[in-house]
Amino acid sequence: MTSMTMNSLRSVLQSLPENAGEAIVVEHFSNPLLEALGFQPHEIYPQYPMGDRKAVDKAARKTIGNDIFLHSGSNPYLLLELKGRNCNWANNSAPYQSTVHQLKQYLLAPNCKSVQWGIITNSCHIQLFRKHGKVVFPATRCLPLNLEKVDEIVASIRKKIEKPAKALTVTIYNNKGGVGKTTTSVNLAGILTLLGKKVLVIDFDPNQQDLTTSLGLSLSDGKVLSALTNRDIELQNAICSYSFAIRNRNKDAEVKFDVIPADRKMANKADEILKDKIPKTGARILHRKLEFARQKYDYILIDSPPNWRFFSKLAVYAADVVLIPTKHNNLFSIENAATAIKTFIPEIQAEKADGTPVALPIFFNGERTTDPQLTVAQKEIQNIIKKAREEDRFDLLPYFFSKYTKAHPDCDIPKIPSYVNIASSAFSRVPAVYRDRTALEYYKDLVKEYFLI
Repeated sequence: MTSMTMNSLRSVLQSLPENAGEAIVVEHFSNPLLEALGFQPHEIYPQYPMGDRKAVDKAARKTIGNDIFLHSGSNPYLLLELKGRNCNWANNSAPYQSTVHQLKQYLLAPNCKSVQWGIITNSCHIQLFRKHGKVVFPATRCLPLNLEKVDEIVASIRKKIEKPAKALTVTIYNNKGGVGKTTTSVNLAGILTLLGKKVLVIDFDPNQQDLTTSLGLSLSDGKVLSALTNRDIELQNAICSYSFAIRNRNKDAEVKFDVIPADRKMANKADEILKDKIPKTGARILHRKLEFARQKYDYILIDSPPNWRFFSKLAVYAADVVLIPTKHNNLFSIENAATAIKTFIPEIQAEKADGTPVALPIFFNGERTTDPQLTVAQKEIQNIIKKAREEDRFDLLPYFFSKYTKAHPDCDIPKIPSYVNIASSAFSRVPAVYRDRTALEYYKDLVKEYFLI
């Protein structure tokens, strides 16, 4: 950014009235901010239409050939929603939550499929959000914006939006074992690959090693451990490929995704080994070692162990989002999901300090379900939600009943039913989605529910 654009932004920031309303912030602050982020005036579109008579304050996109965004309004890249300085965003306030919800709706609007970033600001605070398919998650915390920090914050945001990671990193986690984390990881990798996505899946449970075994792959013989404990050794050295021949329109075709297998040298003593050898890097090490993969793959899927020890923390720290399988007929899996969402994930958010990872809504995995059983599960979940609100002041509702609104109290939870032959596919060393049409359709629905527009 030029010193002129930053000087202009600082000047505007300094001159804004202390209680400037939204109209003043939009008029005087929005363009200087976007110009400091690298956009020219003709690359900024005011009151970009969202449909239903709604509009986001500003949209922006760099000029592509002769396609000037201000003229065409096509394929926006970034949305900016502004509020007045008199809008209190302190301590996760209701106005802040409302603004985040508004931005997420805009980012997922039909005419914003090309958008990758969203920003909210009231000129006192600013926060950047990333969009990957249907997933919207923070790319920064909600940061105080003042004259002392504005240069550093704007430079950091500009760096992110000019070179975004290609991949979405998803850790599949529940503190409770036996909920189908491995089958979820394997079949998500399978279906995403069938849908044309480039996928890396990581078996990060060296004790059980189920993902590696279920694909018929050999264990890593120290490559993962070496990469995690030696600065000069790269994690991609541990990658191998899983491929499967399928019949497509009377032609043979091969589908393939990459795998980092479980490491035999990390079995049984994983926590102790890593804590001893990487005390300074701590939980950041896997996240840092996956830097290469974020530009190479569309999705990175991490199958994590069922506990909350050091190894699980590495997997959750590395994630943008956490997907939590549960069982509708297992109270402990539901309670453990709630604990992960309200306690464990915020613990990592505080350490990571960039707003991630965030939990995706739960889903029920691989059990026969009846309406009476679902009613019992929903009632228990409602009790868990109520208790979390009263005792922890934490709203679990969006994580359990993601489609629930006061106008439409929808308590439906996505589910993979038991008659989808998932677990038994491990005997053939093939993801269920490659050998069973029903499994394919259910996992296709699952990825469309959570990930793909």
